[in-house]
Amino acid sequence: MSAIDPLTAAGVVLATAATDAVYVMFTAAVVARRRVPAATWSSVWYLLSSFAVISYTENWIYVVFAAVGSWLGAFATITFLHRPPGGPPVGASAE
Repeated sequence: MSAIDPLTAAGVVLATAATDAVYVMFTAAVVARRRVPAATWSSVWYLLSSFAVISYTENWIYVVFAAVGSWLGAFATITFLHRPPGGPPVGASAE
């Protein structure tokens, strides 16, 4: 097992955080049945995830950094998308 490169580890955390944030946006677009945003978020999702996969396949320990980034991305995005109870879901059209 080779030494952990802090720059690569930080890159994996950021890439997986961004990946999960984009995944949440993709899911919101799918739930709202918005085809173009869903397709766009899906393509961005795969582009971001490729960096993390390529980075941590060389050293399994980067999976830990990927998991941390994944958690942070999903948490931050849900926090950003949080709506008060009773409000319309994200992506829902105004009535």
